[in-house]
Amino acid sequence: MTFKELGVSNDLIKGLNEMGIVTPTKIQEAAIPVLTEGTVDFVGQAQTGTGKTAAFGLPILAQIDPAKDHVQALILSPTRELGQQIAKQLFKFTKYSDKVFTEAVYGGEKIDIQISRLNRPTQIIVATPGRLIDLMKRKAVDISKIKTLVLDEADEMLSMGFKKDLTTILEATASDKRNVWLFSATIPQDLNEIINKYVAKNARKVSVDKKDTVNTGIDHQFVSGDDNSKLDTLAYFLKSMGKQRGIIFTKTKAAARTLAKQLIAKNHEVGLLEGDMLQKDRDKVMRAFKNKSLRLLVSTDVAARGIDVANLAFVAHYQLPDQTEYYTHRSGRTARAGKTGISLALVNQFELKKIKQFERELGIKFTQIR
Repeated sequence: MTFKELGVSNDLIKGLNEMGIVTPTKIQEAAIPVLTEGTVDFVGQAQTGTGKTAAFGLPILAQIDPAKDHVQALILSPTRELGQQIAKQLFKFTKYSDKVFTEAVYGGEKIDIQISRLNRPTQIIVATPGRLIDLMKRKAVDISKIKTLVLDEADEMLSMGFKKDLTTILEATASDKRNVWLFSATIPQDLNEIINKYVAKNARKVSVDKKDTVNTGIDHQFVSGDDNSKLDTLAYFLKSMGKQRGIIFTKTKAAARTLAKQLIAKNHEVGLLEGDMLQKDRDKVMRAFKNKSLRLLVSTDVAARGIDVANLAFVAHYQLPDQTEYYTHRSGRTARAGKTGISLALVNQFELKKIKQFERELGIKFTQIR
């Protein structure tokens, strides 16, 4: 399928082509024609990194009336980074079409600055739930007239404790006038409760098979050894990658902190990302990584939510994740926009069965590196 066949306008396609987005992904093929129909509720199950922003973003942009100044669509995201990324993507999509005004609001930035920006004409708001609630309490934002409410990474928002905020926001929008489009990697029980209460019974439901979500440009590799040799193996791998950039994942915050210190001691330029960091420290690390003054990031799974950095040559799994979805999420950080990349897992003999599980569930093949 092409974007034209999916009903996307030529002006938006021109913007997509400039971004290197030429062929629709599975979730885009499934969602765009349905969401472009207009008044429909939707539940889409797909992993992160499968192109969900365009899947809901292009239909939203097609629905916005540029002549009307009020907020017509609201997109909720779990993290500041993902919110900023969505707003930036929407801006790029519309390079050659009618100007649509999008504003991103999130915690960690002075609320007064965001209130003054919202005083300008705003047609789409991208928000983290907590900050949106703060703005609603101050009467700084009116979401009563929105036509579309998108919940992106809905399972993540719930796991981060936003359930009460989400229900408050859903209650504040006129249910007879708005559609809910919900995207999530998994559908846990508490998310099902929200779907049953706030999403129309006749909602269109789409699930993209796990095997279709893995980027074929990724070369999946693993090295087997004991835990004591992991650090030396990783150091050897990083040396072999020269000046190329990548992210190294751990499962816990403590492991991320320790590994970052160990790599710095071996003279590697490393930035650390973990959940307990202050937003200003996190922003500083991300700025350095994006402008290439830092070559490596050590990160936990949660801290990496919403990171979108172009041209990463590799991802290394210092500790394998417990969930298959997290492996997809991690490895999808490399080989973006049609490029290739390496996903290297460092495992002990007990974790070899995990490699087999990932191969089976994701339909991929790992190569063992001696």
